[in-house]
Amino acid sequence: MNQKEIYRDANYGKQLVTAIRKITTRPWKIMDTCGGQTHAIARYRIEEMLPPEISLIHGPGCPVCVTPADTIDTAIELALNNKNVIISTFGDMMRVPGSKYDLLTAKSLGADIRIIYSPLDALKTAMENPSREVILFAIGFETTAPVHAQVVYESSKRKIRNLSLLTSLFAVPPVLEHLFALPDFSVDGLLAAGHVCSITGLSDYHRLSRNYQIPISVTGFEPVDILYGIYTNIRQLEEADYSVCNAYSRMVPEEGNPKARLVLDEIFEPSVQNWRGLGSLPASGFKIKEKYKSFDTLKRYSIKNKCLIKDDGCIAGEIMKGIAKPVNCPHFGKACRPESPLGAAMVSSEGVCAAYYKYK
Repeated sequence: MNQKEIYRDANYGKQLVTAIRKITTRPWKIMDTCGGQTHAIARYRIEEMLPPEISLIHGPGCPVCVTPADTIDTAIELALNNKNVIISTFGDMMRVPGSKYDLLTAKSLGADIRIIYSPLDALKTAMENPSREVILFAIGFETTAPVHAQVVYESSKRKIRNLSLLTSLFAVPPVLEHLFALPDFSVDGLLAAGHVCSITGLSDYHRLSRNYQIPISVTGFEPVDILYGIYTNIRQLEEADYSVCNAYSRMVPEEGNPKARLVLDEIFEPSVQNWRGLGSLPASGFKIKEKYKSFDTLKRYSIKNKCLIKDDGCIAGEIMKGIAKPVNCPHFGKACRPESPLGAAMVSSEGVCAAYYKYK
């Protein structure tokens, strides 16, 4: 079997389910922290396979979902008020609601908004349109932040002056620390996102596990990967072993990716970041360093970011805290549907509400 077949093999999955059932003696709540894991859990009906004592909770695992409405408003305002501006963004962002409307509506009103498949596409657009200003709407966790950093580095090296970044980049460990410290946080174990850890390494997760006495299993995105991650997490919980287990060692080295972290540290520094549904959290985002300030959209256009609390009836914040699930929202599948989303989690391809709507 090839790699994909191995990690989707039903026999391996059944063996892991049996092993999980064998070691589970009491109720446990496990939180995943990646939209890819959330969708795989829903798609492969993993929660239904598990013993009833195990509940799966879905945390802040989708960077599109936590991008605040005011940042989307800024992109829309720049595109509509300046015909010389080209906004480059991922397709997931097009229908995420701002305070009034989304990027797709702005495009229909005449804004030049272009869908990209890689941040490097924006660099190409800037080179092909030297007389126009290209703004890269930079979205992501530590997984994609190095690629956005590479765009700035290459632009600086090639002396490309018509490109800037509107950043909505997030760091995972700080938001986890915020959740762990909440008085009503009742999750017992954590599934960490393998692709994030492949960049950052495991040092921050060792610290979180030790300080908050919570077991963390780093896992992948195929059904066997996720089941193995759940197994190692339950095993740790049952043995009161509060440590980090790398259940995705074929992809995640202990030290992460030093080259990716090097370019990340060259371009960005930690900053306060606004999280949709969670508010403003210290050191939980990335901002462009002073050395490269000419590539910072907010500084280039003298824009002050604000934390806008959008009262749209969306309970995504409670869902990310582990307090609720999408089905607890009175608007789920009614007023809030993929074609008319109230919140970002219903329209993003990694959103938890989109996963529940599509698969559950």
